[in-house]
Parts: sequence; C-alpha cells; structure tokens
Amino acid sequence: MNFTKTTEQSSKYEHLEQMSVADLLVNINNEDKTVPIAVAKALPQIEALVAIVVAKMKLGGRLFYIGAGTSGRLGIVDASECPPTFGVPFDLVNGIIAGGDKAIRRAVENAEDNTTQAWIDLQEQNIRSNDVVIGIAASGTTPYVISGLERCKENNIVTGCITCNEGSPLALTADYPVVVVVGPEFVTGSSRMKAGTAQKLVLNMISTATMIQLGKVKGNKMVDMQLSNDKLVDRGVKMIMGEIPVDYEKASELLKEFGSVRKAVDNWK
Repeated sequence: MNFTKTTEQSSKYEHLEQMSVADLLVNINNEDKTVPIAVAKALPQIEALVAIVVAKMKLGGRLFYIGAGTSGRLGIVDASECPPTFGVPFDLVNGIIAGGDKAIRRAVENAEDNTTQAWIDLQEQNIRSNDVVIGIAASGTTPYVISGLERCKENNIVTGCITCNEGSPLALTADYPVVVVVGPEFVTGSSRMKAGTAQKLVLNMISTATMIQLGKVKGNKMVDMQLSNDKLVDRGVKMIMGEIPVDYEKASELLKEFGSVRKAVDNWK
C-alpha cells in the first residue's frame, strides 16, 4: 500500500541545534497553533464516532482505547480521568497499551509489532459485542493496533481510530476513522509532539462529549465527580450553593450526607 506518511516527513525547520531557546520555543509554538485547525477539519468524523460510542454505552457497552508508546499512554490518561471526573465505574472507559502496564513508563521492545497480543489483551477484559474499541496510532501503521481492530471486526465489535496520516492502513481498517493531518513534526518523526497533541484533543472531545450525552454533567458542572481531595470537596460545596439557597456550612453537610453534588441537590428539601 502506497500512502504518504506525513508524520515522518522532514521538518520544515533546519539546524535546530543552532537555534536559541527563544527561537526553539517560538517555532514549536507556531507549529502547535496549527493543531486545533487540523482537528477542526475532522469534527464530522469525531461526531460520528462519539454517536456510536454513546449508542453502545446506552446498551451497556464500554469503551476501549488501544495503542503503543505515546498513543497508548494518551489513551490510558483519558480513560483514567473518567471515573474521578464523571463518577463512572472504573471499567467503563479503558486504556490498553502494547507491552502492558510496565510500558506506561518504559518502552517495551517490539511490543508494537506484535500482531496477536492486542486481541489477547482485549479478551482479558471480556470484550463484548456492545463495546467499542478505538485504536490510537499517529502513524496509522502500528501492527498491534491494526491487528486488534481487525479481530474486533471479525467478532462484530465496532471499531474507531485516531491517526494522523490520511489513507493509512489503520484509517482504512476502522469503522469510524478520525484522521487529523498535522503534517511534519518540528523534530522530524517526533510524533509525540503535534500528533500527540492532536490525539489528546480528540480524546478529550470523545470522552467529554460522551459523558455529557450520558447525563454526567448538569448545566456546565461535574455533578458526579468523585470527592477525592479537599479542592474537589470545596468545589462540590460551592456547586451546591450555586444550585440551592444554602450557606457553605449547610452545603457541606449535605455533600457529606449524600456523597455527591447531584444527590445533595436532588434530595434537598
């Protein structure tokens, strides 16, 4: 298959080692400014993917991200933030990285080239027909991710992807591809930069829009968030004060009694 892997094309900047720190930062920032524009062009694709994720979750399905290296780590970050932010079960949104959890901190040799492990990893999570699996790979050529989606399709599991190369094998494999073409990186081939930023932005959109559609936000507030530290407890108390006519002390009592902003407001009399 012939396609242009723009994420691997040579940087338009030369002699980086001769630049001042100020010039390095300005040029990196200028490149970063192009990322949201590229994401905007993919909004219809993101919308279609979110719609199917929401539909499947309403049927009891879950969301899985699979990826290798930076892409895998980004999926894990997004998945791990869903329970504290939206109060959902820890296994509703899941991140799986090639090489297992030890690969979160250190690269595992040849893990991304394994063409059988992704399906094994998904089976260990009891993957089901109502689940959705999103493969994340900037290059769009990662064997671990592509093979995982292929096996999902063989088993009638909906697939999506987030990649940064048009016409890539991954984009052609996924049922709902999201392709954000960010072009060459500032440091040639360093797809943790613009490509990674693009993937993070898309992941933010997918999880946040999905949770809002599932009723996990009221107004613009995280009313189901986990009260896991003093800052969040204080935020929750102030949310309650904004919804019902009580002072800080009473709001704090209600929050302690009911355990969530939503329940405190709904049960106040």
